[in-house]
Amino acid sequence: MQKTYKTGPRTGRQSHSMNDEEPLRFDTKIAVLLRADLATWQRLNVTAFLVSGLGPEVPELVGEPYEDADGVPYLSMFRQPVLVFEGTKETLKAAHTRALSRALPRSVFTADLFTTGHDAANRAAVRAVPTADLDLVGLAVYGPKNAVDKVVKGARMHP
Repeated sequence: MQKTYKTGPRTGRQSHSMNDEEPLRFDTKIAVLLRADLATWQRLNVTAFLVSGLGPEVPELVGEPYEDADGVPYLSMFRQPVLVFEGTKETLKAAHTRALSRALPRSVFTADLFTTGHDAANRAAVRAVPTADLDLVGLAVYGPKNAVDKVVKGARMHP
């Protein structure tokens, strides 16, 4: 069973509750799918890179900036949770194909990116490989819950 979460101001992509104290249920989902054979540092690094692409592409995912009781400001974050899954190389390839067929906002991380040293080299490494031949180690996707669930079908929640 999936948990629900309480966040800041509501957008049209959330189910509204009658009581502001009740948790919100989101009609959308953010999912990250990682290849199961990655080292721990790689999983964390890939996850951070993948989700960084969603905010600029889908600005309504990002909430308002934070501020503590002393007035110290902090950066905005996603309005909803990010669910992290893992799967085999084949699971990632199938998920990528399904994400493309549904035209969902997505970001990819390929094995080649572990050997590059800067942003332009990262983009060049992805651009050099045809879609069907990408050596995917991670995929982030955003969209309606049912569509994202279909994309990550066959993967399991990250332990």
